[in-house]
Amino acid sequence: MLSGEVFIPETITVHLGLPDADAANVTIPYISYIKNVASSEIYPTWPENALRANIYVINTYALNRIYTEWYRSRGYPFDITSSTQYDQAFVYGREIFENISQLTEELIRTYIRRQGSYEPLFSAFCDGVRTSCSGLSQWGTVGLANSGSTPYEILQFYYGEDIDLIRSTEIRAAAPSYPGIPQEKGMVGSDVQTIQIQLNRIAQNFPAIPKIADADGIFDDRTADSVRVFQQVFELVPTGIVNEATWYRLSYIYVSVKQLAELQSEGLQYSELTRSFPTVLREGDYGNAVRAFQYYLAVIGAYYQSVLPLQITGDYDAATAASVRSFQQTYGLPQTGIADKRTWNDIYRAYAGILASEPPGECVRLYPNEVLREGVSGENVRLLQQYLTYISQFDSNIQPVTDTGYFGPITRSAVQAFQREYGLTANGQVGAVTWDVITGVYSEMKCGAGKRPYQAPGYTIR
Repeated sequence: MLSGEVFIPETITVHLGLPDADAANVTIPYISYIKNVASSEIYPTWPENALRANIYVINTYALNRIYTEWYRSRGYPFDITSSTQYDQAFVYGREIFENISQLTEELIRTYIRRQGSYEPLFSAFCDGVRTSCSGLSQWGTVGLANSGSTPYEILQFYYGEDIDLIRSTEIRAAAPSYPGIPQEKGMVGSDVQTIQIQLNRIAQNFPAIPKIADADGIFDDRTADSVRVFQQVFELVPTGIVNEATWYRLSYIYVSVKQLAELQSEGLQYSELTRSFPTVLREGDYGNAVRAFQYYLAVIGAYYQSVLPLQITGDYDAATAASVRSFQQTYGLPQTGIADKRTWNDIYRAYAGILASEPPGECVRLYPNEVLREGVSGENVRLLQQYLTYISQFDSNIQPVTDTGYFGPITRSAVQAFQREYGLTANGQVGAVTWDVITGVYSEMKCGAGKRPYQAPGYTIR
């Protein structure tokens, strides 16, 4: 799905015909595609400023198609078509004009963006002679260039004064936005937050879909309910789980209601792109996101001899990177020491497997992979209440809680008191970090040293 990051892709896949035509798909270097389209759409004899303006437009148009996953979110295995009825002209195997080739190499990293928005502008254009449109007139750029207009002034003439030319810092391989595993109740992270933000915006157009009051990246009951209604509205199986089909339908509807692939786009705002959870963690990072990640990895290190154990410090240090590399080696991933999306997914799978097979009778339980907060009920809440009540016998700042199994205001208050006492963010929610500290304190008090939930003697997966 969408993020604030726009990069120039290494390749692009072009469908050689109308979207539903039985035609070939070709994957070629992205820069070769832009050179081909520019050589097909405009004349090399035009003034240089007109050529530059048109190359900016051609590049930005293609980036919008890729960034919004316009075709891929509709189930097509390509990024753009060669049809001018839908996209821009591409003639596979055609000759490339030398001056257009040189200009493209110079300009390939630069695209047009509306001020205050983040997506590449849907830079609509037409030739201006045979057809007219609300975007740029290709032949019109010639007259403007001949009258002395700069490329930027030409673009402002057609798209308005509130545009910027933005230079991308990176060229890299494009990756599907789908995170690789279904997002479901209990999961936490930037992908969940993306789902919530998109559901909230879609709900403005489809009021039957419940809004999520706090798009905080926690996949809770409210999020599952909203997903389930979205699936019903758009004729998907109403599971409340965001699998690949639901992920891309969300992307498709979101792009449509915000008109991100139209010239008069609503635009992506900063608040929609800011994430509470980083998508990548690496050496030098610090904070609760690192502590939560270390908890999962520490559990895996206790159960898998091939994964180096580590301490939960909140500091992504050399020891954490080494443990990540050992995990990546165990799971056949590139041994980078960086917690990227693939590594996160496999760590989640490994942890979920351990959680499912955890033997009964342990002093305390592993984090149940469910954020516990006000309004939640169940056995995990009951265990939390029992842990807090036991700790309250030795710490007068923490009040006892009746083990009702319902997370109400009293439980929230007890959690906040514990969090303040132990230097945690006092938000009254129990995620992996708070659960780890609560169970650690409980195990030391009730069961003795060395009985933390992920130190499981005699239960080792090889």
